[in-house]
Amino acid sequence: MRLPPLKALQSFEAAARHLSFSKAADELFVTPAAISHQVKALEDWLGFSLFKRLNRAVILTDEGQAYVVGVREGLEAISNATDKVMKQELAGHLHVDTLPSFAARWLLPRLSRFRDEEPDIDVRLSASHQLTDFNRDDVDVVIRYGHGNYPGLRVDKFLKEDVMFPVCSPSLLQGEHPLRTPADLKYHTLLHDDMRIDWQTWLAAAGVTDIDPKKGPSFNDSSMVLTAAMEGQGVALGRSTLAEDDLIAGRLVRPFNVRPLMAGHAYYIVCPEETADRPRIIAFRKWLLKEAEFNPGRFMTQPDEEEVAG
Repeated sequence: MRLPPLKALQSFEAAARHLSFSKAADELFVTPAAISHQVKALEDWLGFSLFKRLNRAVILTDEGQAYVVGVREGLEAISNATDKVMKQELAGHLHVDTLPSFAARWLLPRLSRFRDEEPDIDVRLSASHQLTDFNRDDVDVVIRYGHGNYPGLRVDKFLKEDVMFPVCSPSLLQGEHPLRTPADLKYHTLLHDDMRIDWQTWLAAAGVTDIDPKKGPSFNDSSMVLTAAMEGQGVALGRSTLAEDDLIAGRLVRPFNVRPLMAGHAYYIVCPEETADRPRIIAFRKWLLKEAEFNPGRFMTQPDEEEVAG
């Protein structure tokens, strides 16, 4: 199959349509000299002239007029085939895996907005604590919480580093022992998850020494510990990203005006480099980044907070 370079054909078709190298250059975002060079290269490849060069204009030769019809049909066929396959690639299933807590507290409440924007993409959401092996697992994208060190993969940070602070049901601000200061925690149940920052760290930073930091029920998922806190079962250490929607809605409150502790981790979009630019993945990544921009972040710090430590 004898085919001249596609760039030369595009330059020729644009110049023939406009009868102007300058207008063709504007359309293709190149210089008129580049258009002239591509047309000359095509003429050399064909062995005949396509244009008659006049002082301030160009006109098609008889051969050019005959040739441009077939070139235009061919370029339109390529464009239509490309649009068709791109639409097929944009539609279909997208398998996303993330942590159960993040799925429940952040992603699921927002996912309907992605469906509204991309109705042809069906998200298959799975939740697990296991690291994904893209060579083995049928997963397109993972959202992970950590330092962002995932060698050999495309990594995009989209939610800033979390902070941690005590959260509880509004009901615990009332009653026989209302929560007013960190010292009041001795009258309440401490709820635990498996995060690296635990109550022992927070209490030590707050200068509270007469509370057993290990006592209280434990949960292996941060979403469950927040649910228990909302139900008034005790006080949890909440991460800003996961607790924010419940704080805004009033289901949870921060009982103390003390500066939170940095968790040292953030959320990342992770996928293989070779698939990172597929239309479905691009669409999902752009949506996540846009959603992250709207994350209010109002509970990261408060102007009147006192320092926990230092």
